[in-house]
Amino acid sequence: MKRPSFSLGIEEEYQIIDPQTRELRSYITEFLEGGKLILREREIKPEMFQSVVELGTPVCETIDDARREILDMRSAIATLSHDKGLTIAAAGTHPFSHWENQQVTPFPRYFGVLEDMQVLARQLLIFGLHVHVGIEDPELRIDILNQVRYMLPHVLALSTSSPFWEGRKTGLKSIRSIIFEQFPRSGIPSTFTSWADFQNYVDLLVRTGSIDDGKRIWWDVRVHPSFPTLEFRICDMCTRVEEVLCIAALFQALCLKLYKLRRDNQSFRIYRTQLIQENKWRAIRYGIDGKLIDFGRQAEMPARDLVHEMVAFVDDVVDDLGCRREVQYAFQILRNGTSADRQLAVYDRTGGDMKAVVDHLVVETLEGVSVDWLVR
Repeated sequence: MKRPSFSLGIEEEYQIIDPQTRELRSYITEFLEGGKLILREREIKPEMFQSVVELGTPVCETIDDARREILDMRSAIATLSHDKGLTIAAAGTHPFSHWENQQVTPFPRYFGVLEDMQVLARQLLIFGLHVHVGIEDPELRIDILNQVRYMLPHVLALSTSSPFWEGRKTGLKSIRSIIFEQFPRSGIPSTFTSWADFQNYVDLLVRTGSIDDGKRIWWDVRVHPSFPTLEFRICDMCTRVEEVLCIAALFQALCLKLYKLRRDNQSFRIYRTQLIQENKWRAIRYGIDGKLIDFGRQAEMPARDLVHEMVAFVDDVVDDLGCRREVQYAFQILRNGTSADRQLAVYDRTGGDMKAVVDHLVVETLEGVSVDWLVR
């Protein structure tokens, strides 16, 4: 079996912020010319709402390549925003802006989604991190998809960054996950017996008018409809660059580990979607501070302990990928808290000042990012 490339591609969805009001600012069309804008050889991608801007890396062979690209992306979009009198923040939701006040990006595809999804689409004021891992063999993509589903809640717990919604403390660490799960064809996917089995599923949905193509499948991990990748979509948008790289490196290492097990005629046990969903709910509710279910032991375990076990699980492949430092950053997240934990700490420390939370996010988003105009 030929080893896949395990290349990386990372897509980040940023919030466009008015630095005076700290509200989201509907401004993406001002960035675009002729429907698109090339920014340092990258195309800015508009999303449903004009207050959201997406940038993606090119194909990265290593995590070091990804680091350079992410730093450059954040520098470029922060500088462009600054030149327009705005700034950016990275988190799964804005602490207090309301979806009813956001302007829809005037592109036909978004009007189509609005017509199809109605109020569900209008409420989709959320921001995610998407990680692509290159796996060229379609049968192997399906096999790894089946197995890696088990670890998705563990990684989600590390990425949580959306404890607030419309000015309210939700009691959840990832309200973004709940909002997105209202969409059809979202959440933890089922298993497939083969690439042909998956293709038959997609073809049936297309033939019956349920979807136009595979892009309307929004699972937490999906076989990408255009690229030879597994696309991991479960995570909140991470605030710090180091958190993004940790999440990307974990997904890359998990894929390589599961490939090696298959190569050696082994595999990770496949669990029911409903059981994995139980762990996803726990990650949504408590992040790293709760308990997840270890289905092998059939017992609850502290999420922190299971994150340690996940990092140990991939320990024999991280040096091969050159991502040991990035994977082990998970331990720093366990020590210092996720973005959601840090936002809540600012909220409590300032007596519930949501604007202070936004200021905190803006600062953390640009940690380690080189921009000429920023005075540190």
